[in-house]
Order: sequence, then structure tokens, then C-alpha cells
Amino acid sequence: MPSSSTPADTPERRRILLTGATGFVGQAVLLALLETSTDVDVVAVVRGKKGEDAAARLAGLLDKPAFSRFVESRGGGSARAEFARRVTVIPADLSGLDADAAAVAQLRDGGRLSAAVHCASAVSFDLAIDEAFDTNVGGALGLYRALAASGQDPHVVHVSTAYVGGSARGLRTEGPLAHRVDWRSEQAWATASRNDAELASRSADALARHLRRAALVHGKEGPNAVAAAAEEARRASVQDGLVEAGRLRAQTLGWTDVYTFTKAMAERVAETEWAGQGHRLSIVRPSIIESSQSWPYPGWIDGYKVADPLIMAYARGMLPEIPALPDSLLDVIPVDMVVGVIVALALGLTERTGTDAYYQVVSGTTNPLPFHTMVDSVHDYFTVNPLTDEKGRPIKVPRWTYRRGHLVEPIIALQESGVRLAEGVATVVPRRNARRWAGTLHKQRTGLTTLRKFVELYKNYTRTELVFDDAHTRALLAELGERAPISFDVASVNWPTYFTDHHLPELVKLTSDYSAKKKADRARRAGVEDLEVTPTAAAVFDLDGTVSSATVVTQFLALQGALRGPLGQGLQAASIAWNSPAYLGADRRARSTFLRTFARRYAGIGVQELSDAVSGRYARWLRKTLRPEALERIEAHRAAGHRTVLVTGVPAPFVAALADLFDEIVATPLESTDGELTGYLGGPPVVDEARAAWLLRYAAEKGLDLAASHGYGDSQADVTWLSLLGHPHAVDPDLGLYAEAKRNRWPILEW
Repeated sequence: MPSSSTPADTPERRRILLTGATGFVGQAVLLALLETSTDVDVVAVVRGKKGEDAAARLAGLLDKPAFSRFVESRGGGSARAEFARRVTVIPADLSGLDADAAAVAQLRDGGRLSAAVHCASAVSFDLAIDEAFDTNVGGALGLYRALAASGQDPHVVHVSTAYVGGSARGLRTEGPLAHRVDWRSEQAWATASRNDAELASRSADALARHLRRAALVHGKEGPNAVAAAAEEARRASVQDGLVEAGRLRAQTLGWTDVYTFTKAMAERVAETEWAGQGHRLSIVRPSIIESSQSWPYPGWIDGYKVADPLIMAYARGMLPEIPALPDSLLDVIPVDMVVGVIVALALGLTERTGTDAYYQVVSGTTNPLPFHTMVDSVHDYFTVNPLTDEKGRPIKVPRWTYRRGHLVEPIIALQESGVRLAEGVATVVPRRNARRWAGTLHKQRTGLTTLRKFVELYKNYTRTELVFDDAHTRALLAELGERAPISFDVASVNWPTYFTDHHLPELVKLTSDYSAKKKADRARRAGVEDLEVTPTAAAVFDLDGTVSSATVVTQFLALQGALRGPLGQGLQAASIAWNSPAYLGADRRARSTFLRTFARRYAGIGVQELSDAVSGRYARWLRKTLRPEALERIEAHRAAGHRTVLVTGVPAPFVAALADLFDEIVATPLESTDGELTGYLGGPPVVDEARAAWLLRYAAEKGLDLAASHGYGDSQADVTWLSLLGHPHAVDPDLGLYAEAKRNRWPILEW
């Protein structure tokens, strides 16, 4: 593990500060400094995350693919010892670094810094305006003020982006930006924006709108769930508004998005707060950074980068066309070439200063990549190496014509309308059919939402008419010659070979590894083989649609068959069909309302008559409706020592035949007078939030650990109580529960 206290500096060794060391570019810079020099120690400013401190986060890099050669060449123990000896951690948040007295003292007392590389940033095109400013502008400001406060005077290498110049067309040369935007005013506005948005979100009209929508979508879960959903929607509206504010403010000032806007503001911070105070500054502006050309190995990448979501959407057949100019330049640069420039500057291999110290690490001038060339390479690769769909069939990728690019967004909007219509229909069709649609509709909605986001965010990069000059970078390459620690000669890249031999195979592997991990995780969470044996855990089951394929209606009709024979059963079925609109309306309002309404049909049935019926023919029918997978799951929980509980809104007499399967059955009592049922319930049905309240009390009484307990439900009405358990499961869920299960990553079981 890297040291958390700075080693004593010696005249023979150089110390380089690094921010963003756990990011894509940052970890590569750290590795390059360790591998290409023996006299350099690195001081990394790292922010801890929940459950993992800064030192542990940094040490975790040794387990990543980029560091595999570093570890293997030295041996695991020696590599970790060298890493701990040469890498020092300053645990701090960059945006507050200048106010962190301990961090400033560590910078001041640790010895002279020869250079500082500022790699940290939020590389997202759709951040909320205050978050983007806090990370990209506040982080730079915090770093430079902390360096000044500590008395350090390193050569700063500030990593920016080639797109900071805005959305103008034509040649973009190296050098300071010409805009006159005041970064201080913009930062103050961005910081105040959240408070303004919060106040606006609490207006009566806005709150009423959120409540109406929440009641429509979450009414089955109960009033508290509706309130929680309304508040969640309010918070989401604040976030969405701040994202939109960032996009619009960027565009009104001439930038494509909030990322390029705030990176431009960060450059001005570096110029005013560092170079303007007499310190040395170099600015590195890479274009779209993708996988490596050769170092640390061909194709190395750490997660999806800018172009990759579009590539994988195309490979999955999701992009039949795209709003792009086929002959525009897609300026892509391999990550090792960006690292090569950064490390050469950090090691002091050139004396360039001032306006000559702006380096655009790009491909557009020296080795241009037309958009159609990249697309053709991708098409050829996935034609020979197609991805497969869920049924294992190869996905045929389209050949883009670019003629219908302007129709992509309207077509997506039309498809989204179709999905919304289908979801509306699914709420009124029989549950069995709705279940069949749940996965398909959720997948379609998610895919369209993602696709619309991709098209909106990336269209400015797929039809740009910008060309970036790299005269300073080419001059640096010529100056260094063979002294360059890592080559950054973009002219050496053969783009079709780069994509088909390096980038795409690694991208597919990355996607495959991620999918396999998700699949294994789902299987683990859904399985029963590894159930922990504990007497303090419960396994709580719903009945209708979960343990049994029966419903309240089919149970009643089966009872009528036992009581009145086929004729009586048929008459009741006709009556139920006639009243079905009222029953469906009641069920949409709340499950408890439906149960109370339907209970009126029990009026006049004798208590003894009911008891005789449910213990005979009806009991045999009910046992036949039990699902084999449910019985296996119940038995597995009992074998693990878990307390098995059936909780249902079904009237209690109807489930008496299942008493041998569970340690406890909680059902709805029926009221009776003079030996006859009145048609009223004997108490509130234990459904939705009432079931959650019952479960909390039951766990307290029995000493059960809800975090270790399992739950099984099939309806959106089950969301509230399932959320209380450490291991919730959605069994053949309806649309509402399916969406919640997907959002919360609950296992979805098909029984």
C-alpha cells in the first residue's frame, strides 16, 4: 500500500505531484513515471470513496490490467514494495484542497516538487452545472491555491481537451483561448444555481404535478410510496434542470456542452491563478482519447470512453443510422500518445514556455481520420465478428448511408411514444400477458433512452467541421527524438488496423467481461445454493402470482365449483366478467380497495360450509396451482434454518390448506355473524405498506434480522415490503415491479 506520509527528499530524486491518478489517463501517467524513470517519486492527491480510503484506492491500481507488466516484471511483493516506496498519498478533495490545512502542510513539508500534473476532471457531457464547475473549475482552483500556499513552484502540466475552443468551424491552432468569459462570474452563478432550482422545485404547481404522476405510477405501493416517489421526482427535476442549464449556458457562450465549457474555464484558472503569478505552465489538449496504440500493451483501455457507447450501440444493431457527416474528421488519439506528451513535459525534457507551451495531442492535421473510415472499420469488424443477441443469434450490423441521419431523432421519439402506449395497454391486460411484455418493454424503453442520450450528446462530435493543429506537439516530437519516454508520433497509426486489431477486440472483451460479471452476480443473488444457515433469517412469500399461479378471482371461482357445482361456478364467472371494469379500477387505485370490493361476493356463505369446501376439493385444486420452483425455494429456506412466512391479502380460510409449508401464515380474516359471512373483511388486508409495517413489528417480536432475510413477490404492491429485506426477489413481476427490480438490481425469477 502506498505511503500516507511523505518520504524524505534527496538531491538525486525528483518529486512530481499527480491528480486524477485513479482515472484513465492518470493511472497511465503514474505507471509511465514509475516505468520510464528510476529517480522519480510521485505524490498523488486522491479522494477517498465510501468504504475505501485514498491509499487503498491507489494501491488497487496494482490489480488493474495496465499494471500487470509492472507487477510481473518485479514480482508481486517487490512491485508493491516499490510502489509504496515511490508513491505518496495526500488524501484530499481537490475542490477543497486549498482549505485542507493537513494537505497543504504535507505539500509544504514533503520536499520540493519539480512538476505537477493535473489530470483530474469530470469527463461527462451532461453533468449538472454546479457539479461540473465544482470538479473541473473548483478542482483546478483548489490545486493551484494549495500549491501557492505551500510555497511550492513546480512546472504545472495542466491536462485539458482540444475542444475547449468552442463550436466554431475551421482550423483550431494551439495557444491561449481568445474568449472574454469571466470564469469567476460563471462559477458564482453555477454555485447559486442549485439553490435557485431547489426553491423553484417547491412551487405548488411543481409539487402537484409530481404528486399526480407518482400516484399514477406508484399508487399500488401505498401512500408513503407515492410521497417518496413524488419527492424523488422533485429531486430528479432539480438535477435535470441543472443539466439543461449547463448545456444551454455552454451553448449561449459558444461551447458544445458543459464539459468543454468548464474545461475552458479551468484553463483560464490555470493561466490566471498559476501562470499569471509567475509560475511555469504547460497546457496539454488531447482530442477524443481512446485505447492505446502500443503502450502499456496494444488496445489497453479502462472502461468505455467517448466513442465507445456509439460503437457498441451500432454493434448491437441499435443504430441503423446516425446524424453524422461521413467526411467530417473524427479526431481520435490513442491514450499512450497523450501520456507520452504529458510525461515528457513533467520530466522537464523541454524548456518551452508561454504561448509555445500549449500542445494539442490530436490526429486531425497529421493523420486525419474521416468519420466514414472509422465506421467502415467498425462495420467490417462486426460483420466478421458479430455480437449475438439473447438467443445466441448473430447480430447483423447495418451499412450506414448517412442519407437519413436527420431523421434519427424523430424516429427515436416516435418509437418512445409507441413504448409508452404499449406500457399503458399493459396495465389493463391480464397479468399473465403483461408479465410477458415486462422485460421487452423495459428493455426497449431503456435502449431508446440510452440511444437518444447518445445521439444528443455525441452528434456535435460526429458532424464537426473542426480541424486541430498540432504544430507544437510535432515540434516537441522532433526536439525529443529518441529521448521521448513513450512515442507520440500519431503519423505511425494505421487507423483501420488500429480499430480492427487493437481497439475493437479489447472493447468487445471489456463488454463481455462486464456482461459475464453481471450475469454471474445475478445468478449468485438469485440462487439458493449458497443460502447462509441462520435461525434469525426469514423467507417471506407472497401467494398470488408468486407461490401459486392462482388469483383471488380464480380462488373464488374454484370455491364456487366446490360449493355450487359447474352451474353456480359459471353464473359467478359471468357476474365477475360483468363487473370487471369496477374491479380493475379498484385494483388500479389500491390492492386493498380491490380486496374489500371483491369480498362482498362472500356474503351469505356459511362459515361451516366454507370450512368444509376449502378442506376438500378446493384444497386439492389449490395445491395443484403451487409452482414447483416455489416449493423448492421454500424447502431450501427451511433447510437453511430460515423462518418461512406466507403473507397474503387472500382471505384466511382460502390458504388454510398450505399450513404445512410455512412456519407462519398471515392472511386476511373474514367477518361473520350468526354463522354466515357478511361480505366484509375482519381487518385491514396485509398488503403493500401495511405488509411492510407488519413485517417490521414481526421481525422485532421474533428477533429476526431483516438484512439477512429473503422476500418473494410478483407485484408493484410488493415493492415497499421487499425493500426492507436484504435479499428481495421479483417473481414473474408486473411492469411496475420489473422496473423497480431493474433499477435496484434485484434478482428477477421466472417460475
